Amino acid sequence: MTTRLLVVEDEPDIRELLSGGLRYAGFDVTAVGTGGEALRCAAGHPPDLVVLDVMLPDIDGFTVLKQLRTIVDAPVVFLTARSDVDDRVTGLTLGGDDYVTKPFALEELIARIGAVLRRTTEAPTGRISVGDLELDEDSHEVRRAGQLVALSPTEFRLLRYLMLNAGRVVSKAQILDRVWSYDYHGEANIVELYVSYLRKKVDNQGPRLINTLRGVGYVLRAPRA
Repeated sequence: MTTRLLVVEDEPDIRELLSGGLRYAGFDVTAVGTGGEALRCAAGHPPDLVVLDVMLPDIDGFTVLKQLRTIVDAPVVFLTARSDVDDRVTGLTLGGDDYVTKPFALEELIARIGAVLRRTTEAPTGRISVGDLELDEDSHEVRRAGQLVALSPTEFRLLRYLMLNAGRVVSKAQILDRVWSYDYHGEANIVELYVSYLRKKVDNQGPRLINTLRGVGYVLRAPRA
């Protein structure tokens, strides 16, 4: 089944380049020029992935992403000329999956789209348990000591990765590669931010499970009896 992409880009020349190149790469592409059109298209024909420009004429891409998350759970690759670290962190903190800056190579964008799709469509492993923490991939639910824990999609992916590697120390670079599939060039503070989010939600209901090894990485382990 052909992967459906929604491309949101206000510059006609770039939109045409993206549409043609991505169709040639085998994707089913719908291309629009505004945030409003993107939201309407996503509601009518949910995409498998969204390529989203930040600087749009009606609604900025960050706001579009927030509204998209109420419609579909498709991964989002930002495409924009705004390359400041703060902008990249903002986009990824809101739930974006990757960030490509203009000017860009179409081949790189296609490779990044493929990496995001592979990561976000990995076969479920079922139910994972570490101590009194349970993650169910079929229902997309997390429970600590039987109590439901509400997580964002990115928090869920991060917790899943830590639980799959329970007892093993994983570095920030490994987390970035597996959870975000993104080359941050030193912007690993996004990992610290999301680990702090998880701790507030997961470790506030019992003994600490998520531990930091300063200068090395993180490890999730059940508390010793």
